[in-house]
Amino acid sequence: MASAHRVLAVNPGGMTTKIAVYEGDERVFEASVEHRREDLATFEAIPDQMGFRKEAIEGVLEEAGHIGRPYDAVVGRGGLLKPIPSGVYAVNAEMLEDARVGVQGQHASNLGALLAAGLSEDLGGAAFIADPVSVDEFEPLARYSGHRDIERKSLGHALNTKATAKKAAAKLGRPLGSLNLIVAHLGSGISITPLDRGRMVDVNNAASGGPFSPERTGGLPLIEMLDFMNEGGHDSDRMKAIILKEGGLQSYLGTNRFRDVIDRIERGDERAGEVVEAMAYQIAKEIGGMATVLRGRVDAIVLTGAMAYSDHLTGLVRDRVSFIADTLVLPGENELESLASGALAVLRGDEVARKYPIG
Repeated sequence: MASAHRVLAVNPGGMTTKIAVYEGDERVFEASVEHRREDLATFEAIPDQMGFRKEAIEGVLEEAGHIGRPYDAVVGRGGLLKPIPSGVYAVNAEMLEDARVGVQGQHASNLGALLAAGLSEDLGGAAFIADPVSVDEFEPLARYSGHRDIERKSLGHALNTKATAKKAAAKLGRPLGSLNLIVAHLGSGISITPLDRGRMVDVNNAASGGPFSPERTGGLPLIEMLDFMNEGGHDSDRMKAIILKEGGLQSYLGTNRFRDVIDRIERGDERAGEVVEAMAYQIAKEIGGMATVLRGRVDAIVLTGAMAYSDHLTGLVRDRVSFIADTLVLPGENELESLASGALAVLRGDEVARKYPIG
């Protein structure tokens, strides 16, 4: 009997790199490799962190006894690459260059392809990414912004959205390709995605639109934002920092730790309660808007991401959207599992790895 395929999944984040070793479908090791802020600050750009993070990952793997036997694949979270269809992609030279230069911006997820390539050279196996942030299955109408020189972009939590949609389809006992779903990823960023028979035909950009989140402003009133920028003397870089790191719960309540906010609510903090209800209100509004994309034909609304563990938040959202469709709560990010399952599908011959960037 052939041995199970051995896969290393790698998910780089701002201050951590999460890794997991799979032997077939079984996760045999998982770790979150912590990186000190002062160490990362020594690098001028995010891609420059690749060697540092790779060395840290290999150290953790070696200590746990997971270096020695070769891997069949290393799969990383894809970042802000060129717009591409959903799927598993073999890492190639063009992808690595786009990740380095940040063809759609710099983000820690851009390290996914770089780490997959570097680790596969050291540990063996093919290098892949799966369902990167830049998955683009938009319909033409979704690209209109309101100005001809500014196009709406498909940038969202594609990896967890697709994986959670598949889990929802399994729970509903139907193929994903037969379902219309709205998947709300509720994490440090929030993205709401309508899936038309499995295709992500729209999504709010979690970095610059949609509901506010633990640390992001979401969509701001434009004229008021420009007045705030001019009156405060903020340049564009400073405004990006405010929008991405100093908004949402951080701005209103002085913390981006959602669990701490829920604790405050449980202790009777009315202000914290109102802010979270406002966030739920905005999430529900976005879900309602995305229901119109599907012409109201919605089989289920699915709540996922780390904040979906909160019965308080999901209850507030469910109360406002239950008239649209039944709500499934499938919390967590499931990203390492999703990465591994994509690589395993290719290794088993169930799926063919796509060629970047043509799909």
